[in-house]
Amino acid sequence: MSLRFRHAVVVGASSGIGASIARMLAADGCAVALLGRREAELQRVVASLPAGARAIPVVHDVTDQTGVPLLFERLVADLGGLDLLVYAAGDMHVPEEGEYDFARDRRQIEVNVLGAMAWTGAAAAHFEARRSGTIVGVSSIAGVRGRRTMPAYTTSKAALSAWLEALRNRVSRHGVNVVTVKPGFVDTAMTTHLTKKPMMISADRAASLILATARRGGSPSAYIPAQWGLVAFVVRHLPSWLFRRLDL
Repeated sequence: MSLRFRHAVVVGASSGIGASIARMLAADGCAVALLGRREAELQRVVASLPAGARAIPVVHDVTDQTGVPLLFERLVADLGGLDLLVYAAGDMHVPEEGEYDFARDRRQIEVNVLGAMAWTGAAAAHFEARRSGTIVGVSSIAGVRGRRTMPAYTTSKAALSAWLEALRNRVSRHGVNVVTVKPGFVDTAMTTHLTKKPMMISADRAASLILATARRGGSPSAYIPAQWGLVAFVVRHLPSWLFRRLDL
């Protein structure tokens, strides 16, 4: 039977996939806490929710991991429970040739990995104690190999996928559903500067596929859309010398 979510926290809900997920959950009658760093954008998403939707907007920077445990508990109390946490926050920088900027690289790790660890770890402990719940982490097809065009981003997404797999192996035996989704190119502000965007889909389409995957249960790891799985298989098995020559 398909899972139905009644209380959700969406981290990274001020734009892109996270905003679309929050809208779809609210339209289904789910009480949603929407977290985002940019207050104006967050308020615009809240204003776009269906009339009567129960929404709790929270301005939050995911690089502030020390404040997560208290904020998590507060949101669970304010929502009246929790059965879904979605981590959709993300940061991507494509460096210029010859550019090596540790500060920018570090921010991508802070947002894409450490923020995710803080939020999904808190949710895992909460759900394990209750023997139910779903965690969704938005990784990426980019994490399959270390790409020359976006080294820190691919590193962060590979790390996020490994973290979610480890979390799945810890808590799935306790009835907790841990879902790793790896989208291909999605039409969001984060991808506007990219010159190559094959098989691009809208944020709404990505959100719909992600929620459908989460509702199936079974702790899956899935490419969004599914055809990216074949692309990942081919890329993963390219010889290193050949992959190095590709402008990826």
